[in-house]
Amino acid sequence: MDSFSSPSSGSSPSQPSPEVFMDQLKTQLAQAYAEEFLETVRGKCFTKCVTKPGSSLSGGESSCVSRCVDRYIEATGIISRALFSSQR
Repeated sequence: MDSFSSPSSGSSPSQPSPEVFMDQLKTQLAQAYAEEFLETVRGKCFTKCVTKPGSSLSGGESSCVSRCVDRYIEATGIISRALFSSQR
């Protein structure tokens, strides 16, 4: 049973109310965005910071990955705020 087939009060058991549907859609979109974000960060930061893959990260690689992820998160926040503030 998928998340869209759960019954909601006041409507037929096979179709969720519009509010429930929108909440489920928002949750699924947020999850997809988070997964894509993590995959992008992982790929970009790994490529940039890990020059010689091995069984563990060196101190420099670990610091580089940490800084890279921090910068990527900060940049994404700035872009998101700019996009959402321009829509108002």
